[in-house]
Amino acid sequence: MSEQGNKSAGLFDLRYILALLFGVYGLVLTVMGLWFTKPEGLEKAGGVNINLWGGIVMLLAGIAFTAWARLRPIVLPDAGDATGAGEG
Repeated sequence: MSEQGNKSAGLFDLRYILALLFGVYGLVLTVMGLWFTKPEGLEKAGGVNINLWGGIVMLLAGIAFTAWARLRPIVLPDAGDATGAGEG
């Protein structure tokens, strides 16, 4: 089978959209955890900076989704390669 005419899904790949969402939310939470956490908030969370740790985890998830999408892109077949299309 030839790979010449095939295209990848590109920006329409759901993994890129999820990576963007995780990245943006992770960045916001990380900034909130680093610079806007008050001692009262830390007391409520048992001394753990939840915004910081949650933001870091979300940033790592965004990086993982981006790496996954780049390393294993979804390849779309050509329109002419659709076998059995319209048969019924």
